[in-house]
Amino acid sequence: MRAAPTVLHLDLDAFFASVEQRDKPSLRGKPVIVGGVGGRGVVATASYEARAFGVRSAMSTAEARSRCPHAAYLSPRFAAYQQASDIVMNQLRRLSPLVEPLSLDEAFVDLSPAHPAAGIDEVTAMARQLRDDVRRLTGGLSASVGAATSKLVAKIASDLDKPDGLVVVPPGTESELLAPMSVRVIPGVGPATQARLHRLGAHTVADVAALTTAELVREIGRAHGAELATLARAQDDRRVVSERETKSVSVEDTFETDLTDPALLHAITQQMAGRVVERLQRARLSGRTVTLKVRRHDFTTHTRAASLPAPTDSVRVVCSLVQRLLDEADTTGGVRLLGVGVSGLADWIQDDLFDGSLTPAENAPVMTAEAEGAFTATLDQHTRRDRYAPGTDVEHTEHGPGWVWGAGRGRVTVRFESADTPPGPVRTFALEDPALRPGGEAHRRDVGGVG
Repeated sequence: MRAAPTVLHLDLDAFFASVEQRDKPSLRGKPVIVGGVGGRGVVATASYEARAFGVRSAMSTAEARSRCPHAAYLSPRFAAYQQASDIVMNQLRRLSPLVEPLSLDEAFVDLSPAHPAAGIDEVTAMARQLRDDVRRLTGGLSASVGAATSKLVAKIASDLDKPDGLVVVPPGTESELLAPMSVRVIPGVGPATQARLHRLGAHTVADVAALTTAELVREIGRAHGAELATLARAQDDRRVVSERETKSVSVEDTFETDLTDPALLHAITQQMAGRVVERLQRARLSGRTVTLKVRRHDFTTHTRAASLPAPTDSVRVVCSLVQRLLDEADTTGGVRLLGVGVSGLADWIQDDLFDGSLTPAENAPVMTAEAEGAFTATLDQHTRRDRYAPGTDVEHTEHGPGWVWGAGRGRVTVRFESADTPPGPVRTFALEDPALRPGGEAHRRDVGGVG
C-alpha cells in the first residue's frame, strides 16, 4: 500500500448528456437522455436533471419516457464524445505517463512516476487544477475526481461528491471510509453475491471485513471469496496499467418489429459482419473468435461462438462463420436483436490460411423477392434513422449548423444552434430537401465497438 494518495480516478459527469447540453444551448439545465430512442431502446446516460425523475443508465427508454416524458431523447453522437474524451485523456497524460482509461469518460492516473514526493496537499492541488483544466479545455464539461492510496478507494471516492466533486482520502483512513458503505461498492459484488453475503449477515463493508476468508470462500467460491476478503479490508495493490488490451469489436441492432424470415436474418447478419470487419481493418486488427448474439421475441438472449486456428480480418471468413452460427441458433418466434462480434484480437494476420476452407453453406436460405424487399426496407429504415435521428448534427445551406429535433412522415424538424450560439430557432423541412444534409462526422448506430 502507498504512503500517499497518488492514485487518481477521474469520472466525467453524465458524460454523453453533458456533451449534448454543451453543444445544444437550448437543452442546458433541462432533462436530457441519450441512448436508444425507439420503443426498445436503452438509456446510455441521463443528465442530472433527468436523474431527479428516477431515470438511470441501462433503464429501458420506455420506462424513462414514463418517468420523464418532457426530457429530450437523443441518439448518441460518438464522434463528439470521442473528441471530448481525447482532450481529457491527453490532459491526464500531461500529469503522468501512467494513465489507464476504463472507458471514454473515466480513467485511473498514477501520479507517482512524475511526482514521487507528492503529499496530500500537492495531490489535492493537482486534482483541483485537473478539474479546472478539463472544464476549460472541453468547453465546460465537469469531472469528479477521487484520490487515494489504491484504485479501489480512488474510484469509490470519485463517486462521493458528484457532480464536479473532489475527494482525497488520507492514508490510513481507507477502512474507516468504506466501513459503513453497502457491500455493493466492492467491485464484483452484484445482486447474486449480495444475496449470498446477506445470508452470512453481511450488509456493509465492515460486516464483510469481519468475516473470515474461509467463510467467504465457502459461500462465494475460492477466487472471488479471497479477493472480496482483501478488498473489504481496503487492501488493494493493483497497479495502474497504461495500456489496456483491446478485447473485442462488436456491432448489434435492436429491431422495431420481431424478424422471422430466415433469409432476412442471414442478410442482416452478413451486413453486420461486414461492419465489424471494416472496423477491424481500420484498427489494423484481426481476430480468432466470431460470436453471434440473438435476443428472441421472449427476451431470452443466446450467444454462440466459433474459433479459428489463427486470426483473420477476412470479411468472407467472418461472414461464413456468422452464417453457420445463425443456422445453429433458435430463431423461431422472431428475433428482436442481433449482434456480431470478433474477439481474440491480434495485430497480425496469416494470409490465405482459410482460402477454400470456409465457403458459404449450400443450404443457406435464398432471399425471396419479399425478403429482399424487407431487407432493403430495413437497411433503408436504419439509414434514414441514422441520418436524421434525434440529436444528429445537420447543416442547412441557408440557416447553417443545427441538430435534429425530430423526424417522421417525410419531414425533419431542426433547431439551429451550436455550442457557441444562444438557443436557436426551430424549422421544419422535407426529408429530402437538397439544402439539408448531415453535419459533422458520419453518424453510425453501431452499439458496441472496439473495447
